[in-house]
Amino acid sequence: MLLIGDDWAEDHHDVEVQDESGRKLAAANLPEGVAGIAKLHELVARHGGEGLDPGEVVVGIETDRGSWVQALIASGYQVFAINPRQVNRFKERYGSSGAKSDKGDAHALADMVRIDRAQLRPVAGDSEAAQAVKVVARAHQTLIWERTRAFQRLGTTLREYFPAALNAYADLALTSTDALELLVKAPTPATAAKLTRIQIAAVLTRHRRHNREAKAATIQSALRERQLGLPEPVTAAYAAAATAHARLIIALNEQIAVMEEQVRAHFLAHPDAEIYLSMPGIGEIVGARVLAEFGDDPTRYASAKARKNYAGTSPITRASGKSHTVQARYVRNNRLADALQTQAFSALRASPGARSYYDKQRAREAGYNPALRQLGNRLVGILHGCLKTRTRYDEATAWSHHAQPHAA
Repeated sequence: MLLIGDDWAEDHHDVEVQDESGRKLAAANLPEGVAGIAKLHELVARHGGEGLDPGEVVVGIETDRGSWVQALIASGYQVFAINPRQVNRFKERYGSSGAKSDKGDAHALADMVRIDRAQLRPVAGDSEAAQAVKVVARAHQTLIWERTRAFQRLGTTLREYFPAALNAYADLALTSTDALELLVKAPTPATAAKLTRIQIAAVLTRHRRHNREAKAATIQSALRERQLGLPEPVTAAYAAAATAHARLIIALNEQIAVMEEQVRAHFLAHPDAEIYLSMPGIGEIVGARVLAEFGDDPTRYASAKARKNYAGTSPITRASGKSHTVQARYVRNNRLADALQTQAFSALRASPGARSYYDKQRAREAGYNPALRQLGNRLVGILHGCLKTRTRYDEATAWSHHAQPHAA
């Protein structure tokens, strides 16, 4: 067996090859791409011999995605994606100085897959369809996060020179394209005060707003309210900055809509989509995000508990001496945690069983977030059962146990 530590960077990989005893066989700096993979295979062939089975080559690397990782998996190697935090903790066995080098990280990764392989999680063998869902779902969510950051910058800018705009466009939501178009059209208090109802209504009409005349009148009135002013050059500078932020958000809105269609298309093409959509509180976008983060490798989660642990919905126990506490998991996949919380919240309306389960947690004096997290944990277990048996969600079956009275 060969153990390989792979410390990757954007343009190269530092690797170390060990045998089962931990003896260092080789170290190399490999270029990214086809040439680098070819040289890695040469190292394996040189030190493993012709009779080495690809499954006896074990690679530790600090990522689970990308063409390099896919090439390793396609070669038949065992690939373990290791969290950089775990690597840093492991390196403390060698010393506490905190020294860092690419070669040192490669050595630590090789040691980890040699010594602690049973405690590590192999890279999931997700299907191409699941990988495609993951790419578009993450891209869509990242664009939304970028829009939120751009909106916060825009809001800060307006608050400093044109607070009336925040009030005027509040009902439209300042991230909406029609509100942003009006802001670009009249980015200063003086120009905004000159907007007519007809001009405002025309923009609202183009974006199919209801009650356009009433909304136009409200917006015009808010824009004409008196406010404290700034010197004209300063106002013009702020207006230029606000216009730039607004145009960026408009562009993000367009691309978010495009990516949303891609998310739906890839998700609905996946064979598990029907099961995910049968779950309460899951629509196409949330379903795509949950599928993307869980993956579809049927061997990845040995039990519902394993899936819950990965999701971060199950609690952790801290016991030391006389101290014994049960706490929420905070080190987790945040994309998955956000999607599952959204599902749990929506399930309160969609599922009587989910609502009853949530109410029981609140009756036991659990707070809002802990009760919602426990509901999410239960829903993850139900999803695991549905995926394992290849059956759609059934309300009566899912909550039959919790429908029965039980001791507190």
